[in-house]
Amino acid sequence: MHPQNVVYLEHDGKLLLVDQNGTGPQDCVMGRQESDVWLRFPTPDEVEQYGIEWVEERHTDIRFGGEIYTVIHGSPLIDWPEHWTWKDKVISDNAVHPVAREAVYRSIHRLVSKAIVRNQSDQILMVKVERGFFKGYWGLPGGYMNHSEEPAEGCVRETQEELGITVELEQRKPVITQRSFFRDGVSFVSFTYCGRWDGSIEELKLKEGEIEEASWFSLEEAIASAASEFDRIALESLQD
Repeated sequence: MHPQNVVYLEHDGKLLLVDQNGTGPQDCVMGRQESDVWLRFPTPDEVEQYGIEWVEERHTDIRFGGEIYTVIHGSPLIDWPEHWTWKDKVISDNAVHPVAREAVYRSIHRLVSKAIVRNQSDQILMVKVERGFFKGYWGLPGGYMNHSEEPAEGCVRETQEELGITVELEQRKPVITQRSFFRDGVSFVSFTYCGRWDGSIEELKLKEGEIEEASWFSLEEAIASAASEFDRIALESLQD
């Protein structure tokens, strides 16, 4: 039986895993399909038995098999643990318990690129989305970055896809913000760039099924209307 509370310790790409009896550290085998043992994160008591000092950072709740397991994320106060397993090997080893594999998956950053589009009057172009977490709310155009895509390229592409316009970026220095949301532990990193476009709302080609509406806002109105903390932080940077 998997413990209800386990500890996720990561140090420069290395993770501490133990077997079902709490014996470790255990290494993962990439591509392993079957095994006589299954691997998991250690419990707080097992970490203490190994004499590892660590600092608690946050909790993640993972539902599996009708149960909710709490993963306690912590930073180990030790030298680089050479004998721990590489984080990148966990996902491809079927001997690793799904709770650990899910926790590793959730720890991977989701990268988002967005644009603050301004016109000659310094108004901000905002969009109301039709899907996702901020459905029905105002925010900046943008979205997930493609693999191997630079953030600056991502926000230009996303703005073109969502609104049918090509934005000229004023500079390639973004506002970068990171947050882990709620107890699911999913982490987002947002890159927000400033750009210019001087057309009218009537010229926009809103992406069907994704963008419900678009409008120009003053900076103060945009800050007050933005539902995303990422957007608010980026917009507030223009007040400096």
